[in-house]
Amino acid sequence: MKRIFSNLTFWVLTAIVLGVWLGHVYPQTALMPVLDKPFKLNLYLTDIEIKTTFTEFLSSLFISLVKIFINPIIFLTITLGIASMSDLKKAGKVGAKALLYFEIVTTFALLIGVGAAWVIRPGDGVVTSSVAGGDISTYTKRAEDFSWFHFLKDNVTLQVVLIAIVSGIMLSRYHKRQQLIDWLQPISKKLFKALHYVMLLAPIGAFGGMAFTISKYGLTTLLPLGKLMLTVYITMALFIFVVLGLILWYYKIRLLSLLKYIREELLIVLGTSSSEAALPSLMEKLERMGCSKPVVGLVVPAGYSFNLDGTTIYLSMSVLFLAQVFHVHLALSQILSIIGILLITSKGAAGVTGSGFIVLASTLTAVKVIPVEGLALLLAVDRFMSEARAITNFIGNSVATVFLANNENEFDRRKMDGAFNK
Repeated sequence: MKRIFSNLTFWVLTAIVLGVWLGHVYPQTALMPVLDKPFKLNLYLTDIEIKTTFTEFLSSLFISLVKIFINPIIFLTITLGIASMSDLKKAGKVGAKALLYFEIVTTFALLIGVGAAWVIRPGDGVVTSSVAGGDISTYTKRAEDFSWFHFLKDNVTLQVVLIAIVSGIMLSRYHKRQQLIDWLQPISKKLFKALHYVMLLAPIGAFGGMAFTISKYGLTTLLPLGKLMLTVYITMALFIFVVLGLILWYYKIRLLSLLKYIREELLIVLGTSSSEAALPSLMEKLERMGCSKPVVGLVVPAGYSFNLDGTTIYLSMSVLFLAQVFHVHLALSQILSIIGILLITSKGAAGVTGSGFIVLASTLTAVKVIPVEGLALLLAVDRFMSEARAITNFIGNSVATVFLANNENEFDRRKMDGAFNK
């Protein structure tokens, strides 16, 4: 019993269950305001926003505390990793391979999403008048203003990655680099130690996130669009256990063992609907299981921007779902056009809140045959599907890091065996 009660996984899971109970039974309590208005802060190039309602306040506070650590940890991990590499060409090779891997796997995800929506047809029979929609004007306006310049400007994580790569290269060429490395390494260790204390608050964040979702949107919201939700969850599960499972199987690593190893982080992502909440912790765990620091430092942050498997599946299924709802027949050439557009626009669906809807709005605008107003239907259940997206993105980046570390012979299997057998 002592082992169970000292296990973070147990407390996060308990918090999720309690959050569902509170949100369903006492929604008014869950939505009780604790602040007059939300407030924003900027700390270490990180935008922090604290929300007003009781449960969302708890969730946003936890996520904001974790976000404070993300950019410093990414910067130090990449900089120290590259600086300690004897061959800089290898770092460039890892980066190039990572981008190629991301493009191939997200293309698979896109095709799987289109295929599943085409076969199961979750949009058939949906009566739009029976579904409570939402206001999409914010997303359509931002879709019109979307550009790659704005994507790079708003995606601070990607900026930190680029600055860290340059810093690592410069440090590796500095004749007194070892002195700087010896000074930076203790700072990195202290950051991770402080993060461990913050992660003890994960049950509070998971409780708040789940209670807010259930209390605001209600379980009854799921019924009219239940087929879409079921299709999304089944498709993402198949992608994880078949596609990602086969990728790991190539190097004789069991996916279930990896999922068990990162179970605490997965529950945090489930409770908060945010992969950011467990990103720094994932980087540390992947290093501990045998992936080298340079590979972890390059692949995980870059994957957060370019390897969004769950988001890609969701975007492709959503476009076909809306076409089915509005009885729009898509020819093969139009479906291929949608796939081509999403291959580009889906890469911009990271780093900015609501960016998935912005990408969807811009895609529907480009296709010009599906009403953009249909996005209001998806707003009704988007929060419930965000957990599946975040978890799939999270697992996808974990698998990518392990695969590329093995591919570059930068993986210690003895460490993996030790980590898996704990």
